[in-house]
Amino acid sequence: MLTNTAIGATLVALYLTIVVLQINPRFSIGGLPGLAVTLILSYGLHAAAAFYVLVVLRQLLSAEVISPGWISFRFLVWLSTLASAIGALLMWANRRSFAAVMDGDAVRRMTGGAIALTSCAFICAVLLVNYRLRRRRKSTVSTAALAVTVLASVAVPLTLRGPGTGQLMPATWPAPGPQPVAGGPTTRVTLVLLEGASLDVIIPAAASGRLPNFSRLLDDGASMHLASVRPTQPATVWTSACTGKLPYRNGIRSAASYWPAWSRDGLELLPDYCFAHALVRFGLLGQRVHTSLDRTARPIWAILSGQGVPVGLVNWSTTHPARPVHGYIVTDRFEAAEASPVELEGSDAVWPRDAIPLVSSVISSRPDPGEPLDPRLVTPCRADRLHERVSAELDRVWPARFRAVRYECIDAAGHYFLRYARPEAFGDVSDDEVLQHGSVLLNQYLAADDMVGREVTALRPGDLLLVVSGFGMEPLGVGKRLLERLFGNPELSGTHEGAPDGFLLAYGSLVKPGHYPRASVVDLTPTVLYYLGLPVGRDMDGYARADLFARDLTAARPITFIPSYEGR
Repeated sequence: MLTNTAIGATLVALYLTIVVLQINPRFSIGGLPGLAVTLILSYGLHAAAAFYVLVVLRQLLSAEVISPGWISFRFLVWLSTLASAIGALLMWANRRSFAAVMDGDAVRRMTGGAIALTSCAFICAVLLVNYRLRRRRKSTVSTAALAVTVLASVAVPLTLRGPGTGQLMPATWPAPGPQPVAGGPTTRVTLVLLEGASLDVIIPAAASGRLPNFSRLLDDGASMHLASVRPTQPATVWTSACTGKLPYRNGIRSAASYWPAWSRDGLELLPDYCFAHALVRFGLLGQRVHTSLDRTARPIWAILSGQGVPVGLVNWSTTHPARPVHGYIVTDRFEAAEASPVELEGSDAVWPRDAIPLVSSVISSRPDPGEPLDPRLVTPCRADRLHERVSAELDRVWPARFRAVRYECIDAAGHYFLRYARPEAFGDVSDDEVLQHGSVLLNQYLAADDMVGREVTALRPGDLLLVVSGFGMEPLGVGKRLLERLFGNPELSGTHEGAPDGFLLAYGSLVKPGHYPRASVVDLTPTVLYYLGLPVGRDMDGYARADLFARDLTAARPITFIPSYEGR
């Protein structure tokens, strides 16, 4: 029984290996042995234990006790059917999850592999039914057919997947340009990035008068939902937004790269629906967090800086180490709450180096802590306030025509307090809990509303304010809630794993008010380029949403294109 269940479990691990290879088309086939061994030692062992329990239960409940051989057709036919069905389901599910952020050739290869594996699962099921109908009498033909089918279920998807397409090269970084571009020297674009914010919360709160500045943007500005990307992590979403390109083309397909044993290449993605991140948690896969050096496409601040447009950036994801620009950058690894002048001097968290004393002075002058916060919100909310102050001080010395700040407190609050803000979606929230915690999430939206009000006040004629959420927040499913309780995190209630829509709110004298059709996060960069009078790269996946702007602008400024900004 042990040898047969081990064979079935090895098949499960091999099918999962194929799924991982399919969603990572750049991973070299030379890394297959290390990846397969890693998954066999993890998923294979767990699958063997599960299969062995099933076999034992079958022996206990059956009227006839079977004494199988070392390699038994009667056991392997149903274990192979179960293993191939699991593999096919995982293949199709991950294709559905990641097809939108994979190139067309990789999707076609994965589709072919999924069809092949599904066909093999069907053949195994036919052999199983035939064996049952023949009253458990096997034949040489059936045994040979099962062996060929099992081998084909592994070999065909691997062959269709191919040897791997090789890694992309990092993007070159242009030198800061000396001259401003067309569009007027005073035109400014300000981006307020609210991670995890959702119009589902903002619209009803604004309608009730609790978010007056968001209400102003909704009434007098343009609004639209933004489709996000998967996996829905800050690194992937904001890199797609700042390059105008989908993850498979910008080099950041997840928060980190993951390294199996004996492999020179890292995996870009881990599969969904199989708790793959546990491999990292338990040390079976090495991990290296992505940096700004890993991008294979230029971000918008590099494009603008190369054209002579001064830029200012605070806490945009995956910007560390800070790279030279015409303006300033404070990276996402700048720990504002704990940083000291000595630590800043020895890090690459701030550009230019001349800005370090000013940043240090902002850190030293601690702001009013505000209302008492839940301990889980202290760090992100305090960092948000400091990021706003750092941006204001740096912009006073180095005025930017393109300025962006990312805020994370709404996201942190949504993960833990969404159940109290939307108790109807959970069903097990008491009135006392709503009374105690129901305002925590809304308070972070109120703080964001105040900050948006300060940005609106600072606008001048011709300026553009964009309030952007790259992804929203939705209730955690019942199954995931049970798992979180099992693993010691019962208070988690909000998630963005399913890529809920974010939003874009545009406000300014040249914005045409209204609610517009859904866009994508990759539309952000082409839209900003258009507003600043620059052409859009034809190799970008996003589109310039010129429909957001008044005719006074669009009539005089048609959308123009260049082949690419890469290498210019």
